[in-house]
Amino acid sequence: MPPLVFTPGGGIGVTGTGRGSLGALHSTPGRPVVNAIADWRRRLDAQAWTKDGRLGFRLIVISCLVTIVVAFLGPSTVTLNVGPANGSLLPPWYVPVEWGRAIGLPLSEWIVVPALWIGITLGSVGLVLAWRAVTAGWRPRIHLMFALGVGLNLATAAVPPLTSADVLMYAAYGRLQRQGFDPYSITPAELFRETFDPVLVWTERPWQDTPSVYGPIASASQWLANVLGGESMHDIVFWLQVLAVVPFIVICAVMVKLAHGDSALQTRSVLFTILNPLLIWAIVAGAHNEALTLVFAIVGLFFMRRSAFITGIFIGLAGAVKVSLVFYGLAMVWGYRHDWRKVIALGIGAIIPLAILYGVFVPHALFAASRNTGYISGGSWAPWMWGALDWVLPDSLARSITGMLGWAGLFVIGWMLSRVLPWRPVPGATLPAERDPLTITVRTAVILCTAWLVTSPYTLSWYDLIAWAPLALLMPTRLDWLFVLRGTALSVAYVTGRTVGFSSVMTDVVAFAMRDIVCSGVQWFVLIAIVHWFWTTNREWPTRAFVVSGARELLFSANRTSPAGSPGGPLVRRWHRPSAD
Repeated sequence: MPPLVFTPGGGIGVTGTGRGSLGALHSTPGRPVVNAIADWRRRLDAQAWTKDGRLGFRLIVISCLVTIVVAFLGPSTVTLNVGPANGSLLPPWYVPVEWGRAIGLPLSEWIVVPALWIGITLGSVGLVLAWRAVTAGWRPRIHLMFALGVGLNLATAAVPPLTSADVLMYAAYGRLQRQGFDPYSITPAELFRETFDPVLVWTERPWQDTPSVYGPIASASQWLANVLGGESMHDIVFWLQVLAVVPFIVICAVMVKLAHGDSALQTRSVLFTILNPLLIWAIVAGAHNEALTLVFAIVGLFFMRRSAFITGIFIGLAGAVKVSLVFYGLAMVWGYRHDWRKVIALGIGAIIPLAILYGVFVPHALFAASRNTGYISGGSWAPWMWGALDWVLPDSLARSITGMLGWAGLFVIGWMLSRVLPWRPVPGATLPAERDPLTITVRTAVILCTAWLVTSPYTLSWYDLIAWAPLALLMPTRLDWLFVLRGTALSVAYVTGRTVGFSSVMTDVVAFAMRDIVCSGVQWFVLIAIVHWFWTTNREWPTRAFVVSGARELLFSANRTSPAGSPGGPLVRRWHRPSAD
């Protein structure tokens, strides 16, 4: 019988490529591209630098420093103008506009845009090198990694936000509330077009004429930032940055706690959250409220094995920030499905905050979220499909069909992922992985969130946080690579995301090429890669299932009966590789 081989990703394979060997199951002709990629990966694996974790960390730091420096140089085509500090000592700190003019600022768009492109790309490469090193056995000190991540995030939050004006709209919705207006029924533009307002005057297109689509807790955070920041957009933005970075740090701390007892998984958790340069760029540098949305759901995961009712409370609070956290709620229901009492307790716990916050305080906020449907974002898979349909159909019908294809794709991709994503018990499990509520929930959350992210016609890089966090608790899979590729493409594409300040050449040529051609192409590649993963994994499913089942039984038998010096001993030791600091 051919010997078993345990792959770095945690899989089980069989050596041999002859006609009579099990390896011949995949020696089918007509796969030159796949074979070429496999050969390229083998050559890459042979290069020591591709698993150099310290080099990866250096590239991540350089990536963040590029962001910080560009933002510190003050308002430009990529850096928001948050208004004058007016003597305030609070961040965000930057070179004052008057001083900047004396030293040749702002820098040209042809300098800052490529600089950020390079910085984002270096960070992505660093992330890949670091996690490959971890997969190969490298174990840096967790507390030092965490401290480095906290430092990079705080430094990024201490300079003005970049490339997205969403944070200015958060400030605007809070300003409306503070002045007694309803942000769900009136837009910032309706107010500042009639009278001067020291906060609303700094908002930017294209969302000035759009009412709020956020939940009650998100609206409360926007109101609080206005109370603390007063009449200064500069100070309000600072408090909104605090409300972005602090939940992000909490998310990472909880993920590390969930991975307790497994140094490899703890390292992966830090690397995929607070030290992830793509998330630092998307969440903290853009001051988006995705972390505030997710932190309640992640704390809910922490209580999964302790109290279904408390878990329900937290997922209900998460839904009161953004309704997109429904996927975590569904995952929790699926995790508890073997115990109907816990399902009921989860539901009761979730209903309490939802009923109070939506039903009592702002019932129309729930319906406001529906305004987010029907959009198509540049850089997603949808523009290519919509553009093709728009040639032969009315625009509204083309958009509707594109949206329906997105919903259909959600179910198809979700089902495919459920067939290929491996099981790995979350540390602390006392039941098999397929019966442990937390393990089921984490795996299901990855499946649902990934399916939604890659099939939604409207998708942005900061949305990926909801998938990166639970992905950290799984074994390495192709999704790691796909999320790096997807996140890099979206981040680079939206460096030119603002609608003001850029030249026509940058917006009509460069930005169009990066967003609607390159980035959309990458999103199609991600979809095709998931389908290919499913197809190659399941086309010989009965035979493969028999082989893997037999291999697992052999492994577990060796683990139960083989002493360290017997033939089973080294096999087991190779599988359960000890961690090293």
